[in-house]
Amino acid sequence: MKRSLEERLQDGTVIVGEGYLFELERRGYLQAGSFVPEIALDNPQALKQAYRDYMNAGSDVVLAFTYNAHREKMRIIGKEELLEPLNRNAIRLAKEVAQEHPTEEALVGGNISNTNLFDPEDPASKEKVRTMFAEMVKWCKEEGVDFINGETFYYYEEALIALEEIRKQDLPAVITFGLMGENILRDGYEVEEASRKLSENGALVVGMNCFRGPDTMHSYLEKIRAEVDGYVGGLPIPYRTTEENPTFFNLPDGGCSCHLPTETTFPTALDPLYHNRYELAEWAKKAHDIGINYIGLCCGASPAMIRSVAEAVGKETPNSVYSPDMEKHFLFGTDDTLQKHNLDYRTKA
Repeated sequence: MKRSLEERLQDGTVIVGEGYLFELERRGYLQAGSFVPEIALDNPQALKQAYRDYMNAGSDVVLAFTYNAHREKMRIIGKEELLEPLNRNAIRLAKEVAQEHPTEEALVGGNISNTNLFDPEDPASKEKVRTMFAEMVKWCKEEGVDFINGETFYYYEEALIALEEIRKQDLPAVITFGLMGENILRDGYEVEEASRKLSENGALVVGMNCFRGPDTMHSYLEKIRAEVDGYVGGLPIPYRTTEENPTFFNLPDGGCSCHLPTETTFPTALDPLYHNRYELAEWAKKAHDIGINYIGLCCGASPAMIRSVAEAVGKETPNSVYSPDMEKHFLFGTDDTLQKHNLDYRTKA
C-alpha cells in the first residue's frame, strides 16, 4: 500500500528529485528563457523518461512538471488555450510513471510556483495570483495528486495565498521559498519567520528551494529548522554559489574564454560552476544531520546527483546497481586480474 507524504516523513527522510527545467533544456525539449513546460503536450514520452530517470535515481516523488505552466506565463507566450490540457497531462504522465516504481508506488506531487506577477503594492495582482493558483490546484485535485508542492516563492504573501488555495482543496502542502541575493524575502520577511508562519498556517513541509547552492542555502536551513516545529525541506541548486554571489542569477565564471550572449552565466553557461556529486552528497548528510526531512536538488540537478543525495542519507535506489565502482577500471581499479603495466601507468595517463 502506498504511504502518504506525511507517513513517509514520519518514517524518515523523503527524497525529492526536482530540476526538470534545466535537465529538459539540456536534453533539447524546452526553451531557455521562457522556460515553459510545453513538453507535457509536445513530447510526452520525453517527459515520462525524465520522470522515470529521477524516480529510479531515488526520488520518492514524481513531481508533475507544471512549473511556469500558469496562466500568466501561458499568456506571455501566446498559448493560453493550452493551459489546462498541459497541466492535466503533466499530472497524468507523472501518475503513470509513479506506478512503475519497483518497490513502492511513488508519490505524485502537483506543482504551483512563483508567478512573477505578484506585486505587494497592487491588490489586483494578488487577486489574479489567487485565481491562477485556484484553477491549478483544482486541476491537481481532480487528477488525484497526493500533495501539492508550492515552490520558489520570493514573497511571503504570495506563498501564503498558494497555501490557502491548496488547503481549500484539502490537500497536503509543501511550500518552499527562493531566497534572492539580498538575503531577505522581497516583502521584508526573514525566510525563517516566513517559514514558521506558513507551518503554523497548516503547511506540512516548509523550507527553501532553488536560486542558491548548498554553500549559501544551508545556514538559512539551519535557521528555519530552529524556528519550525514541523517538517523542513531543502532543495538547493547544484552550483557553487558564494557569499559574494549567493544565487545563480549573477554567478561569474572567470574562466570563460568567449563572449556570452547572455548578460550573466545564467541560465545556459553555468556548466563549469557545478558541484560534483560527492560535494552534494556531503551537503545531504549535513542537511540530514540537522533534521531536514524533505531533501532534494533543484534546477541543474541530474539523476546521478539525485542518486548520490539519496544514497548519502542511507537509501538504496532502483538504480543504485549502477552507482560508481572503480574496482574493474583498467587504470584505477583494484581487481587482482588487472594488468600491472596499466595500473603503474595511471599517474601518467
